[in-house]
Amino acid sequence: MNIPSKYVEEAVEQFSSLPGIGKRTALRLVLNLLKREPEELERFGDILQQLKSHVQSCSSCGNISDTQVCSICSNEKRNHRLICVVEDIRDVMAIESTGTYQGIYHVLGGIISPMDGIGPNDLFIQPLVDKCSAGQVDEIILALSPTMEGDTTNFFLYKKLHATNPEGSEQVVQITALSRGIAVGSEIQYADEITLSRSIQQRIPFQS
Repeated sequence: MNIPSKYVEEAVEQFSSLPGIGKRTALRLVLNLLKREPEELERFGDILQQLKSHVQSCSSCGNISDTQVCSICSNEKRNHRLICVVEDIRDVMAIESTGTYQGIYHVLGGIISPMDGIGPNDLFIQPLVDKCSAGQVDEIILALSPTMEGDTTNFFLYKKLHATNPEGSEQVVQITALSRGIAVGSEIQYADEITLSRSIQQRIPFQS
């Protein structure tokens, strides 16, 4: 692509580095920005800078937040003894859109994938184990996408969390998984709201 401006070319390179954005789409976005007023561009740049400097991970669940603890974890009306484990923040948004779940979340930040070099130590797992060990949880919902990697992660978490239930202990953490209303091989974030809502409501005990 022959671009007669090095500034436009550099901007295109930056936009095309984003997922799903090709060079042609990137060029269209950059040319659109060039047509805007200087004040709009300045605002656009400020927002991007604030995005990186102000948005952080919730110290409790790993969700994105403007504060140390996200709005879901700080909401006293939510059931803090019910935790839904998801891969990333897009899954939180998908489940929240159903309006049927009133517990809190735990965002792993990925799933176990040896092919991609992602192991258990690369994920946000230990704080969840600590909550279970401390007797702060009644039920864990494993809400990972029904893929091979998702199932591998589910099984790892099941073994890890099940070990926090000492034999004969009065406090037993129930570990459930989404019912298979979601097609095998699909991703949570692309499921329709009705299917996702039913999968949560009809969750089943996770079997090893």
